Amino acid sequence: MSGQRQPTFVKVCGLTQEQHIDWAVELGYDAVGIVVTPKSKRYCPPERAVALAGHARGRVTVFAVALTHAETAAVAGHVDIVQIYETADIPNLALASGTPPEKPEALRYFFYDASAGSGVFADIPDWVGEVPGKVVIAGGLDEHNVADVIERFGPYGVDVSSSVETAPGVKSRERMAAFLAAARAPGRDSR
Repeated sequence: MSGQRQPTFVKVCGLTQEQHIDWAVELGYDAVGIVVTPKSKRYCPPERAVALAGHARGRVTVFAVALTHAETAAVAGHVDIVQIYETADIPNLALASGTPPEKPEALRYFFYDASAGSGVFADIPDWVGEVPGKVVIAGGLDEHNVADVIERFGPYGVDVSSSVETAPGVKSRERMAAFLAAARAPGRDSR
């Protein structure tokens, strides 16, 4: 790819503490994700998710992340974007899937995530680079592979969670900084 590109949109997901949000803001992340599906190791119950969203409000874009739309019901009014693994007729939908979206124009974002939040990296199919709109690649990205993914697919953005943690739901400021630096400087020391 050549020419001037906008800086890549970078989201850090699975935040469980106010300090994690503060770090994301200080480091320059574009968005944070709060997981509200009870099946996740990073699960935040509704009252906790609402508190975290309130802490982030006006400072960084907040995503509520879940498997289904129903799981976001208690928090949807407190976040900017609802990221789920099913289609829903809502204006702030970020659909996450490992298959091409049927109506990409109806989405605020499309998250390519074949790992369904497991954090396991797998080869990304070529069709991902052809989806119109705001495509965000997720699933097993880390500071060592993110630049190559950005160079190859030219996505609108990337999403990270487990590789910037010391334990599930416990973020590392240093790892968050390293990932962001790698995502914002594709091609430099990416091998």
